[in-house]
Amino acid sequence: MSKKNNLLVAASGTGGHIFPALAVSKEVEDEWNIHWLGIQQRLDAHLIPQKYNLKTLNLKTPRKNIFLFYQYIKILMSTFQIIRILKEKKINLVFTTGGYISAPTIVASKLLKIPIIIHESNVVPGMVTKYFGFLCNYVLLGFKETNSYLKNCKTIFTGTPLREQFYKFNFLPEWVPKGNGPLLIVMGGSQGAKAINQILYESLEFLIKKQFRIVHIVGESNLKPFHVKNSKNYIQKKFTNEIAALIQNCDLVISRSGAGTINELMEAEKPSILIPYPYSKNNHQEKNAMILAASGGSVLINQNNMSKEVFEETLERIFKIKSKKGKKHYEILDLMKKNMENNNKIKSKNEIKKYINYFLKEF
Repeated sequence: MSKKNNLLVAASGTGGHIFPALAVSKEVEDEWNIHWLGIQQRLDAHLIPQKYNLKTLNLKTPRKNIFLFYQYIKILMSTFQIIRILKEKKINLVFTTGGYISAPTIVASKLLKIPIIIHESNVVPGMVTKYFGFLCNYVLLGFKETNSYLKNCKTIFTGTPLREQFYKFNFLPEWVPKGNGPLLIVMGGSQGAKAINQILYESLEFLIKKQFRIVHIVGESNLKPFHVKNSKNYIQKKFTNEIAALIQNCDLVISRSGAGTINELMEAEKPSILIPYPYSKNNHQEKNAMILAASGGSVLINQNNMSKEVFEETLERIFKIKSKKGKKHYEILDLMKKNMENNNKIKSKNEIKKYINYFLKEF
């Protein structure tokens, strides 16, 4: 291994934590040796390239029960394991994207006087950013609005970095249903979303009848055979690495509203129906969705108010055909597209790279 400085990336769990960290790692790997800290039995082993020297800890997501306090104690006790890793790998800088692996990593780094950068991608900061952000040298923000929640932190707005394929045009995959009907991409984030899957199953015959073409990303554990007439217009997948191509070429996205998804929609300038996960901490998914809903680029449907009727009426309204000068078009959809074009985009990877490489001068 070359004599480059050593960067520890601590990111684990969901795509919302891992994908931004991967984007940053790829951007800075020429200047740094990347070491990755993750958690066993999560997405980490499938997504992290071997060259990033993945090291995993045996931690579990804290559950709300009588042992919750002891679960948090166990997570903080892993600080001693992380101290050993930081010393063994001679880490010069730590970059993390939140999640419960971040807390012990921040504490361990602070004890060893190793500089730390944390990136917060949600509008409402997560627990780690909120309570441990003041220990970090920089707290990088995905949304400007987050600054109001973090009074004691050194915050810098950088936006949220995306996977490489979102920064270039991608052709629609061959396996996508062919035809002239509007193309819907329905997904629930890296882990799927049962409520979105269920409402789609209930409305599928309506959608096929209206000649929609549907690509349905159901998540790893939610694959369900579904039989409907003319089902050539409906395709179901557990997971796909071609999500950028799908979003770029579709007419509308129906999804949860994790920070990663919000930023992908902004980069692709794609209209959406957003159904926030109602049990997200601090209701952060709804706050994320409100950014696009306020711009007019998205329709926000609260899961508790969602029904087959509401879902179908919303789609009918968005895809209502109007005639103008003899040409037919979807008036509401076109307006949503225009509103998405007005959202500010920022080259997040370049911004974050600048702050990571700032520390090269220090070593």
